[in-house]
Amino acid sequence: MFTQKDLEQLNNRGSNLEVIENQLSYFKKGFPHLKVLSPATIGNGIIRLDSMAVDSSVKEYNKKVQDGLQPAKFIPASGAASRMFQSLFSFAEAASSNQKAAELLQEERFGSVAQFFIQLTNFSFYKKLSTSLGGQLYEEGNLKYCEIIDYLLTDKGLNYGFLPKGLLDFHSYLEGPRTPVEEHLIEGALYGADNRGNVKLHFTVSPEHLNLFKEKIAQSTPVFETKFGVHYEISFSEQKPSTDTIAVDPENNPFRLSDGTLLFRPAGHGALLENLNEIEGDIIFIKNIDNVVPDRLKDETVRYKMALVLILLEIQNRIFQYLKILATKEVTEGQLADIIDFTEHELCIKPVDPKYEGDTATLIHYLYRKLNRPIRICGMVLNEGEPGGGPFWAENSDGTVSLQVVESSQIDHNDHLQREIVSRSSHFNPVDLVCGIRNYKGEKFDLLKFRDPETGFISSKSKDGKTLKAQELPGLWNGAMADWNTLFVEVPIITFNPVKTINDLLRHEHQPV
Repeated sequence: MFTQKDLEQLNNRGSNLEVIENQLSYFKKGFPHLKVLSPATIGNGIIRLDSMAVDSSVKEYNKKVQDGLQPAKFIPASGAASRMFQSLFSFAEAASSNQKAAELLQEERFGSVAQFFIQLTNFSFYKKLSTSLGGQLYEEGNLKYCEIIDYLLTDKGLNYGFLPKGLLDFHSYLEGPRTPVEEHLIEGALYGADNRGNVKLHFTVSPEHLNLFKEKIAQSTPVFETKFGVHYEISFSEQKPSTDTIAVDPENNPFRLSDGTLLFRPAGHGALLENLNEIEGDIIFIKNIDNVVPDRLKDETVRYKMALVLILLEIQNRIFQYLKILATKEVTEGQLADIIDFTEHELCIKPVDPKYEGDTATLIHYLYRKLNRPIRICGMVLNEGEPGGGPFWAENSDGTVSLQVVESSQIDHNDHLQREIVSRSSHFNPVDLVCGIRNYKGEKFDLLKFRDPETGFISSKSKDGKTLKAQELPGLWNGAMADWNTLFVEVPIITFNPVKTINDLLRHEHQPV
C-alpha cells in the first residue's frame, strides 16, 4: 500500500508504520461502542463532600505541601478561538453593507449577534477594539457593524478570529483586561505552589502561537510573582506530528494530496497524552484553558482543588500499602478480603462474573494489576445541558466494570437501552482532574500503557473539495485514561465556567460584578 516515498514521509514525521496500519484497520472495521450500565450518581459512584470536609482538606493540603508535595498544572491551550466567533463570521458573510447589517440584526437567526452589539461595552476588549477603530464606532447613528467585526476578528485590529483562546481578553479589572493564561497563572499561585514557592505550569500550544504565549507570560509573571510571592516555572509543548492520524478516502484508501503525498490530520486532544506523559510532579492538575473566572469567584475553585488532592492522596496511600503486601505474594486470607473490599467498594472496580476465578496466585495477580495503575480524581458538576461527556459505570474490555468518563461518540445511539441510561445521567464532566502518575515505588507510570485504543472516533471531512474520513485518538479524559483508577467527586457548578461562544463572556460569572 505504501511506496518508498511514503515510508520516507512517515519517517520524517516520526510516524510508526505499524501504528498507521492499525489506524487504517480502524477505518475499515470502525470502533466498538462502550457499554454503559448505569449513570454514576451521588452515593453510587459520585462522592459528595460537605463544607467541613472541604475546609479541613484546605488545611491538610497546605500541610502536605509544606512536607514536600510537588504539584504541577497541565493546561491544554492549543485550541484556536475561531469557533467562539462562528456567529459573527456568519453574520459578516451575510452583511454586505452597514445598512444590510442593521436589517439582518432583526432576524431571529442573528439574535446572538444582536446581543453582542447591544452589550458591546461590557466586553473586556471593548476599549482595545474602540482604539483600533480610532474611537469611531458609530456611523450615521448606528454602530459600524461590519467594521467592528472586521477589526475584532482580523489583523486589521485585534485579530481575535485567528488567535488562541488563551490569549483573548476575558475579564475586566481596574488595572486592565486579563486573559485566560493570566487567570491560570493566578490559580497556579493559589493552589499549585510547592514549599519553596515554585509554581509549575505546562501549556500545550500550537506552534504558530508559541511566541505569543511566551510574550504574554513574560509580561505577566513578574507582576504575579511579586503579588503572590512565588516563582513560576513555565513550560510549553506542541502536539507532536507523530501523533497525527492518517486520512483516508471514502473507500478507506490513504488520502493523497495533489503532489501524491499522504495527508495527516491532528488527532484531537487524546494526542496530548504523550505531552502529559512527560510532565514531572507528585500530582498533576488538569484544567481547560477557557474554564476560568475573575478573582472574586476563585475561592471555591481553590478549595475544591485542594479537596480533590486530599482524596487522591488518601486513596493512593492505601493503594500503595496494599501493593506492598501483594508484592510479597505472602498474603493472608484476611488481607485479601480487605483488599478485595477496598477494590470493589472504594475504587469501584467490579470483577468479571463469576468473581475471581482461579487460585490465590491468580487473584493476587488480578488485584496487583488493578491497583498498580495511575489514579485520577475527577470533579463532576450537575448537568445543566452542556454538551460533552459524563460519569458512568461502564463495562471494560476485560469484562470488569468501573467508573468511566464517557463521551457521546462512544455510545450506540441506535440502542434504546443505552440511550435511556444516558438520559438518566445527572452530572457532567467539566475537565477538572487531579492525577497521580507515580507507582508505589515512586516511579513514573508510562501513561501510554493505560489507554484504550478501541475508543477512537471517525468523522467525515473534506480537503480541496474532496471528501475524506478523519480519525481521532482516544480522548484525553475518556479513552486515553480508560485504564486508570478513577473516582468521581461532585464539585460546585461555580467551578465550571467555560467560554464556548463570545457571548458566554457576558454571563455574570465573567463580569466584574
